[in-house]
Amino acid sequence: MSTELTVPVLGESITEATLGAWLKKPGEAVAADEAVASLETDKVAIEVTAPVAGVMGAYAVQEGATVNVGAVIGAL
Repeated sequence: MSTELTVPVLGESITEATLGAWLKKPGEAVAADEAVASLETDKVAIEVTAPVAGVMGAYAVQEGATVNVGAVIGAL
């Protein structure tokens, strides 16, 4: 069973961000609450953390892409 990785709420007026970097590669083990990707906006930089332990799956979004809050960016 896979778990989706989604863009978290970034702030009141922020609706999108840029996927700055993937911190884990597909196939790598990931611990719960471990950072797997970084997001950047003009106001904030934030890390997306794994909600559960597992193995990093395929990326749904590539580095440099613009993503909306709530969008699926990958899976564990």
